[in-house]
Amino acid sequence: METRNPITVESTVNAPVAKVWEVWSSPEHIMRWNNASPDWHTPFAENDLRTGGKFTSTMAAKDGSMSFDFGGVYSKVELHKEIAYDMSDGRKVKVLFTQDGEGTKVTETFDPEGTNPLEMQQAGWQAILDNFKSYTESL
Repeated sequence: METRNPITVESTVNAPVAKVWEVWSSPEHIMRWNNASPDWHTPFAENDLRTGGKFTSTMAAKDGSMSFDFGGVYSKVELHKEIAYDMSDGRKVKVLFTQDGEGTKVTETFDPEGTNPLEMQQAGWQAILDNFKSYTESL
């Protein structure tokens, strides 16, 4: 199996870190921002945000044609700073929250999967992060 370097996506959200953290981690908010395009949504999300805690969400096409579950276990949770987790397929993800002036820089680094092109994976995760930024700033 080939080794693939982690992929990084980032965005600066014009909101304080406490608000960014809350929107990132609350299931009621996750269901509103966790999609890469308007024809997808997240009808279900659960989150036990603590080291050893589990999370799961369902991403689905709004037309009902397909859906998939996304989940994992947290390996590190440092309030307002860092969230790290192992996805159910074993890939690792790290999310950093950094105060950046009046805003908060969110940096996600993740191990790519082996099915889709790296550019497609990066574009998809960036689209979700951009949607998170827009949603958070609208609150």
